[in-house]
Amino acid sequence: MIQFVAFDAARRAIIDLKSNFHSPPRISALDIFAELSDISVMTEISDMNKALPPAIERFVVHWGEMGEMWGVNRSVAQIHALLYVSDQPMTAEDIAARLGIARSNVSNSLKELTGWTLIRRVQVLGDRRDYFEAEADMFEMVRRIAVGRKSREIDPTLAVLRSCVSESGTDQGVSLSARRKLSEMLQFMETIDKSFEELMRLPPPVLNRLIKMGGTLARLVSSKPKGPAKRG
Repeated sequence: MIQFVAFDAARRAIIDLKSNFHSPPRISALDIFAELSDISVMTEISDMNKALPPAIERFVVHWGEMGEMWGVNRSVAQIHALLYVSDQPMTAEDIAARLGIARSNVSNSLKELTGWTLIRRVQVLGDRRDYFEAEADMFEMVRRIAVGRKSREIDPTLAVLRSCVSESGTDQGVSLSARRKLSEMLQFMETIDKSFEELMRLPPPVLNRLIKMGGTLARLVSSKPKGPAKRG
């Protein structure tokens, strides 16, 4: 009886072993998704390592050169240009690979562009990385650049001019001619500042029509009003 029990236990062990050996491993949906994600990432990396089309490369390089003339770091301007013409959001790694820029430099540039509100961070389903895309509306992009430059350049200049005009008014060492010049410059800058603020408050379609009017608007403003019609 003991021998039979031992034989039966051994038989069952062999059957279980064969069953486990021939049965395919169980694959969960998460395993499949992870595999597909890896394939997607590898394909994406391969695509990002491709050279830019010549026209796009010239645009990115030129935008970087123009950025330097405007006082913007070349890498910042190039990244903005790349994101602007990109058909899909890009990660910092994608950008670094495409432009051959150090990853740390890309990160700093993205922070600056985000501060200018020229790009925004977006999320892609199934990917925990941060993606970035640029403002696609050309009119809105130019408006944001103008507002950003005003806050960084015009506003500080106005503050200094107002302080200088105020101090020079009580300083006997400042000549009347110098006071007049400072006051005239302040008045001019304040006029420009006020006009800019009023333009920026206009709805984009209205502002766009004003810009397109161009010379017509100038002729309308410069034309002299006609006098009253003569009675016969």
